[in-house]
Amino acid sequence: MSQSLYSRQPRATDIEILEKFDELVARGAKKMSGWHIQGVDLRERSAELRALDPTGALFLGCALTKADEESLRARGGLVFPRIRDIPFNMYRASLYTPQQLYAGLDEGGYEATFDAQVYAWTKRQDTRGDVRVTLATALHDHGISDALADIRSRGVFAPHIAGVMGGHALQRGSDQYAKAARFGQVLARQGLTVATGGGPGAMEAVNLGAFFTADGTRLHSALESLASVPSFVPDATAWARVAFDLIRDYEGTPSLGIPTWFYGHEPPNLFATHTAKYFTNALRESILLEICDTGIAFLPGHAGTVQEIFQDACENHYSPPEAVAPMVLIDRDYWTRVLPAWPLLYAVVSSGPAASSIFLVDSVDEAAEILSDHALRA
Repeated sequence: MSQSLYSRQPRATDIEILEKFDELVARGAKKMSGWHIQGVDLRERSAELRALDPTGALFLGCALTKADEESLRARGGLVFPRIRDIPFNMYRASLYTPQQLYAGLDEGGYEATFDAQVYAWTKRQDTRGDVRVTLATALHDHGISDALADIRSRGVFAPHIAGVMGGHALQRGSDQYAKAARFGQVLARQGLTVATGGGPGAMEAVNLGAFFTADGTRLHSALESLASVPSFVPDATAWARVAFDLIRDYEGTPSLGIPTWFYGHEPPNLFATHTAKYFTNALRESILLEICDTGIAFLPGHAGTVQEIFQDACENHYSPPEAVAPMVLIDRDYWTRVLPAWPLLYAVVSSGPAASSIFLVDSVDEAAEILSDHALRA
């Protein structure tokens, strides 16, 4: 075999803002090999582009003059253009904020928001037969995963992430909703970043509690305000607006939501300060379970929550002992009688390395203690 087969590939340099491109040029760069330039407007940098060797560079959705685009391709650069009629940035370089997902809410209601418009677009597409759709959504989801890794590396979140799963149908104003909110607040006060599926119901409640970590009084008043619109059904606009009023002038504790447009009929909650929203649900589920290094607590839910329980159980069952994280099912009666997932979960993992890492509790305080203890040992 030739020596070139063993040569190391250059480390990728991600460039997502024009200032970083300019900085590299100012430092005397001559080659762009390994540069991944994403969503940058380079139309005023023709001279610099012509002076650089683009071999091995990747341009994702950059704004380029036609002449520069042709030149880059001819000299060895790989240029991916934007696809027309796509209502989202397929080369997205950051997570979403509530303000971005709900842009248009004040003017036209939920149906006019970015989030709703993207979901409506997915319902009109041939997701299996149209390569344009497949390419656009796959590149978007890759960008979201990359952005999530980047924001974690920058220390925006706490060192350890605790996952909380639960049903979307839990209504505001209920005792169980308040219990879930208090759980989110307790976890955040213990120094953990809270991650949920990012949707309504129990997920919203947990993100809500984390958001108001520093102010228990404000959390109490938020619970009262939200109770005026118990569910996103039948009026998602009213449901969203009452939440938006609570976050408008308040900087809450960072937490994470990871929803999906696959379940786009469930709007994302506004209390997750950072939202990694995916098109592909299987990828979203995998990422959600993977990042929760402290373990995952499961509040009462239905099909989606049960799926997450056994997906997590499978990963723990086949993991080496040092990689196993706690699974905590909250509400004994629910998980043993109403929807008896616990007996099957116990049977699945009882002979493997996860046998000592599954718990069935009634108290959110017990669940929080289990997750925080694991974080301390990690």
